[in-house]
Amino acid sequence: MIQCKDCELCEFGPDGKRTFKCDPFSNIKEPECLAKWQLIRLDMLVASYQSMLKWYDKLAPVQNKLMKYMKKELEDMDETERWKVDEDEGEEENGDTI
Repeated sequence: MIQCKDCELCEFGPDGKRTFKCDPFSNIKEPECLAKWQLIRLDMLVASYQSMLKWYDKLAPVQNKLMKYMKKELEDMDETERWKVDEDEGEEENGDTI
């Protein structure tokens, strides 16, 4: 099996970062290359998921404050509208109609 470092489709940058020119649909040299390519893509997917989780951790306090504020506002709205509901229920119990 050819190692990636020995393949002409692998290039090393000045910082030591590898750049793969292989494409699984056109120029894979060996079957093992496909498995390596899948692992690289899976690693990229996991890295993007982890960065998304970091953003969620940063937004969590703001989201909690927003939810508390919305809950308070909804409770205040219910409190201000309660007199209408209490009055309507009282009329229905007495049998009074307008």
